[in-house]
Amino acid sequence: MNGSTQYQQLNNKVIFITGAASGIGAAMVTAFLQQHAKVAFIDIDKQAATNLIKQQPTEHRHAIWFKATDVTNTTALQLALNEAAEHFGGLNVLINNVADDSRHAVEDISVQQWQQCMQVNLDPAFFASQAAFKIMKQHQSGSIINFSSINALLGAKEMTGYVTAKAGLIGMTRALATEFGPHGIRVNAILPGWVATEKQLSSWLTAQEEAKWTAEMSLKRRITPADVAALALFLASDNSELITGQCINIDGGRA
Repeated sequence: MNGSTQYQQLNNKVIFITGAASGIGAAMVTAFLQQHAKVAFIDIDKQAATNLIKQQPTEHRHAIWFKATDVTNTTALQLALNEAAEHFGGLNVLINNVADDSRHAVEDISVQQWQQCMQVNLDPAFFASQAAFKIMKQHQSGSIINFSSINALLGAKEMTGYVTAKAGLIGMTRALATEFGPHGIRVNAILPGWVATEKQLSSWLTAQEEAKWTAEMSLKRRITPADVAALALFLASDNSELITGQCINIDGGRA
């Protein structure tokens, strides 16, 4: 991400991000703080969140709000969003980032695992958006950014639940954009390619897999969390004020 890029409109804006203690979420926390925004985030991993906050410059820490929250608990999720909005005095941007891309062979997926996959990867985006809408419509403005995945288009193996949920987010994005548009609220989705987060590098993105993936890309370089955060900044800013209902790939032009 170009550190010199500044969106003046993001100054003092309130951003709420789900699942932001690590990976792409953590990169977005840092990126928005660098824009002098106020950042509220939730995650189930309290220790990772604490470490992320400690990594931020002292002058930014007053602009951070965090609450350990399990997004599969809808009441707790919506309560956290409302508490953050009350703490900062409003809500301008919601980023539905939380995800779990666990792998399972189709024949091994239990009913409980399938339902849990939806409860993490799909349901929180709707219920957080529902709560955000009630706040944003009071000011007739706002930006909601959903995180889908290029896998929703590719249909990756052993990720049927994840792929299904991420495809659902594409439909949800377009439906909510229609619903919320008359209130000045934009809804878009980001579809990342294979992003080199610490989790991916330690679990699935081996050198061999990365080479195979890169061979399918037009731009032959690794996608980083900061690259994705840069797109989120744009979609959160007024520079994208006429962009809604769009699903934008950031995948290096994967064929």
